[in-house]
Amino acid sequence: MDFNVKRLAADAGTFLSRAVQFTEEKLGQAEKTELDAHLENLLMRAENTKQWTERIMKQTEVLLQPNPNVRLEEFVYEKLEKKAPTRMNNHELLGQSMMEAGNEFGPGTAYGNALIKCGETEKQIGGAERELIQTSAINFLTPFRNFLEGDFKTILKERKLLQVKRLDLDAAKTRLKKARMTDARAAAEQELRMTQSEFDRQAEITRLLLEGVSSTHAHHLRCLNDFVEAQTTYYAQCYQYMVDLQKQLGSFPSSFSNNNQSSVSAGASSISVPTIPVSASLPNPSRGNSAPSGGFHELRGSSGSRKARVLYDYDAASSSELSLLADEVILVYFSVPGMDSDWLMGERGSQKGKVPITYLELLN
Repeated sequence: MDFNVKRLAADAGTFLSRAVQFTEEKLGQAEKTELDAHLENLLMRAENTKQWTERIMKQTEVLLQPNPNVRLEEFVYEKLEKKAPTRMNNHELLGQSMMEAGNEFGPGTAYGNALIKCGETEKQIGGAERELIQTSAINFLTPFRNFLEGDFKTILKERKLLQVKRLDLDAAKTRLKKARMTDARAAAEQELRMTQSEFDRQAEITRLLLEGVSSTHAHHLRCLNDFVEAQTTYYAQCYQYMVDLQKQLGSFPSSFSNNNQSSVSAGASSISVPTIPVSASLPNPSRGNSAPSGGFHELRGSSGSRKARVLYDYDAASSSELSLLADEVILVYFSVPGMDSDWLMGERGSQKGKVPITYLELLN
C-alpha cells in the first residue's frame, strides 16, 4: 500500500510538472523545444491525409447511397455486427413497377411488352449498381476506414506521447536552470539526459510511423484505381443495357414507338454519348440529326433513290423488313404509295425490305 501511495504521488508530481510547463509555454514564460522541420512536415502531411480521407470517404458513401436514413441504418447494423436487411434499390423498384404494369396491360400489347422490357433492363441496372456498391465498399471504402481507425489512431497515440516527452524534457531544462546547489544540479543534469534520451527515442518512433503515410498513399492509389475500374464497369454495363433496350424498342411498330419522335429528335442534337469500351458498336446518336428532315420529304416527293448510312443495328421484325448493320450504306426510296411516312424501302444488293427512317442518315 505504501508503494502505491508513493507511486501515485510521483505520478501526480509528474502530471503537475507537465501542466505547469504547458501553461508557462502558453503564457510565453517558458522555453519550448521545437520539433525539426522534417518531423513537422510529416505531422502536417499525416493530418491532411486524415482530413481528406474522411472527406473523400464521406462523399463516396453519399454517392453510393444517397439516402441518409439508409446510411444511418447500415452504420447501426455495422456497429452491432449484424447484417443489414436486403432491400431493393431505386432501379429495381422502378423495374418491378414497370413489369407489374406491363403484365397488367398485357404482354401481348405493344405498350405492355415495352414496359416489361424496360422493367427487365431497370432491374439489370439495379443489379449492376448493387455490384458497384459492394465492390467499392470492399476495395475502396474499407481500406480508407482501416487507415482512419487503425494506422492514424496509432499515429495520434505516439504523437501525444511525443508531446508528453517534450514537456518532460522542457520541464527538466527549467529545473536545471533553477538549480543552485551542486547536488541539485547533478540530479537535474541526470534527469535532463534521461528525458532527452526518451524524447529522442519517441521522436524517432513517431517519425517512422509518419513516414509510413507514403505507403498509405500508395495503397490508396491502388484502391482509387480499383474504384475507377468498378465505376467504368458499371457505366459500361448500364450503357450496354440501354443500347440493347433501345434496339428492342426500335423493333416495335412506328405508330407505337415513335409518338414523340419529333420532340426527342429536337433535343437529341445536344446529347453526346461518350466512347465506352463495350461490345456495342453504335455511332454517336448526335449524328442521327446531322441530316435535315427535309431530305426525307424531298425523297418522298420524288421517284428516285438516295444513299443512306445506317446509324444503329436493326433486326427485322417481319419478312417485309430489312435487317440493318450500323455504318453500312444502303439505297433507300419510296415505292409503295400510302406507305407509312416513318418507313422507307431499303435495298442492299439483291435484298429489299422496309427500314425505319429513324435509323438512317441521308447522304448527299
